[in-house]
Amino acid sequence: MQDIPLIDVSPLAGVDATAKRAVARDMGIACREVGFFYVAGHGIPAQMVADVFAGAKQFFALPQETKRLFPTRNNRGYSDLSDEKLDPDADEDRKEAFNIGLELPPGDPDAVAGVHGRGVNIWPDLPGWRGLMLGYFDACWALGRMLHRGFSIDLGVAEDFFENKLDAPLAVLRMLHYPARDPSVQQAFGAGAHTDYGNVTILATDGVAGLQVRHRSSGWIDAPTVPGAFICNIGDCLMRWTNDIYVSTPHRVLVPEQARYSLAFFLDPNPDAIVAPIALEGAPKYAPVTAEAYVRERLDATYLAPKGK
Repeated sequence: MQDIPLIDVSPLAGVDATAKRAVARDMGIACREVGFFYVAGHGIPAQMVADVFAGAKQFFALPQETKRLFPTRNNRGYSDLSDEKLDPDADEDRKEAFNIGLELPPGDPDAVAGVHGRGVNIWPDLPGWRGLMLGYFDACWALGRMLHRGFSIDLGVAEDFFENKLDAPLAVLRMLHYPARDPSVQQAFGAGAHTDYGNVTILATDGVAGLQVRHRSSGWIDAPTVPGAFICNIGDCLMRWTNDIYVSTPHRVLVPEQARYSLAFFLDPNPDAIVAPIALEGAPKYAPVTAEAYVRERLDATYLAPKGK
């Protein structure tokens, strides 16, 4: 944990400019050097997090044939064990997941037009489940926008630079279940080594070991659960946006010795947001691209990768 800093981000919600700059400085150092940091002072109630974990476990405990009634469409719904392959040089991941995104009404124009990530959410028939998950989605969305205010201050752009690029985001709340190690299945990783695709990930874990981060000087290090804190990491889209000033860091999940659950909120920008490098250091390294095109390309590589090594 000494390699991944713990940052109290609560001043970002206040009006003290000096306190905001201090937090933004700490975030900027973490984003440049490690790509990961723990988030304290986030304002999301512990009971809400516990309730969402309980709801996730309730879904994953359903019979397999029931879960398969909700197959993934447009990054919404259920992903079965071995459906995904994050590391193209390794075996398929050993995990199952359920995704929800921004809640859209039936007939939403973007959904009808086939805009990537603009599908209608799929809801299992579990009492209270929809409201619980959407409440947590909104809480993480608000936290993610607050973190971007810190990024903006650190990068020297307007504090609200990202706000109109995150007000209808390609965000996904992903509930994950990593089954306990099965001696008959020879797999080392619940999730293969990868970097995240979007801007920022806000991760809650249940205390079961498994997440590892590839530190630039220490090699693979464990990222243990810190009670009351989220684990936050930079994604490739924000790295591109900052002209490689911030870094997205490879990470992986080992197959756990006991069942492991996590809640990952991926805050990706609005589909029509133009990701053009903030070239604070040297010339821009990348051409402008829409967030939809960039994220679609990365997700296709995960879901359409050939099976096997």
